[in-house]
Amino acid sequence: MTSPSMSGDLKIIPVSSQAELERFIRVPMRLNARDPNYVAPLLFERREALSPKHNPFFEHAEVQFWLAVRGGKDVGRISAQIDSLCREEPGKPTGQFGMIAAEDDPAVFQALFATAEAWLKARGKTHVMGPFNLSINEETGLLVAGFDTPPFFLMPHDQPYVGARVEELGYAKAKDLFAWYTGVPTFPKAVDKRLARPMGEGVVFRPVDKKHFERDIKALVEIYNDAWADNWQSVPITVSETKYMKDSLGFILKDGLIWFMEIDGEPAAFGVMVPDLNWIARDLGGKLFPFGWAKLLYRLKIGKIPRFRVPLMGVKRKFAKDPRGILAPFRIIRELRDQAVKYGMTNTECGWVLEDNRPMNHIMENLQAVPYKTYRIYEKAIG
Repeated sequence: MTSPSMSGDLKIIPVSSQAELERFIRVPMRLNARDPNYVAPLLFERREALSPKHNPFFEHAEVQFWLAVRGGKDVGRISAQIDSLCREEPGKPTGQFGMIAAEDDPAVFQALFATAEAWLKARGKTHVMGPFNLSINEETGLLVAGFDTPPFFLMPHDQPYVGARVEELGYAKAKDLFAWYTGVPTFPKAVDKRLARPMGEGVVFRPVDKKHFERDIKALVEIYNDAWADNWQSVPITVSETKYMKDSLGFILKDGLIWFMEIDGEPAAFGVMVPDLNWIARDLGGKLFPFGWAKLLYRLKIGKIPRFRVPLMGVKRKFAKDPRGILAPFRIIRELRDQAVKYGMTNTECGWVLEDNRPMNHIMENLQAVPYKTYRIYEKAIG
């Protein structure tokens, strides 16, 4: 086990026990306690997401967590990870950082990042990029604009000072990501008119088939990995990771909110919409006992849910320029929208979307959405 790094009374301690992991999870809860827009994550979900025993991300990644401790109090945290599925630029071996949260103290940030960078350098990395919590397929980016509203589920929330502290350490922008916000998605009249026509021969739209769920999960993974294969920093998602997300968060899925488009008998596109768990669990403080489960289940099963998010969508590249495939995102969003309205949806978040992904950003504009939050990925040479 690595010895604690020290600076005065500040110590950087590697997380090596369940008790330390519990402290690691709770650091942002204390730091953001006075922020009305912060929503504490469900503790049981975080324990599983950061556990090698539960999250299959650890099957293809090496991960280390650290706590910053001063005067017996946890004042910060960070992770470093090396994902074997990440594609590296030739001659630029790159590791990642994530899970950054700390008091507004340059010394704490400097000690945390120095420790993470040293860990990555010892493993042959010459560059570092992040934050990824823990993967680009999970929570991604540091909030740099849009602090005045609460985040949707699986989107980060950071304090305004964090970006400045990261940049002071030599980190520069690699890419920005947009989160798009709208009410009930609506389409321009021309799109609505086109969607009212038959989609063309060989096109089938259908919701996920519960009787053949395993088959559909494999189809979803196939479409997703193909659709985003050329996307910046894309990492393929595995079937086991998809199953894990379904098993750990399946309780929030609502009927009719996973849709597929098939073209000539081949799964060609899909879309997923989920209720905003942050809104549902907004007042639980991350805890489900003694009464949190009752509130959660009531709001999920009986109450109206106003906020939904579209976290996943994709069209296979071979169909991206096919007239039938071009309209697939609009048709899928329409189906998801019509179902979510039945559950009470009045607000929708779509994304995130890379700042230079013109086709997806154009689709968002057509949905009358606005880019209301910006998340930033940073990078730095450490070799």
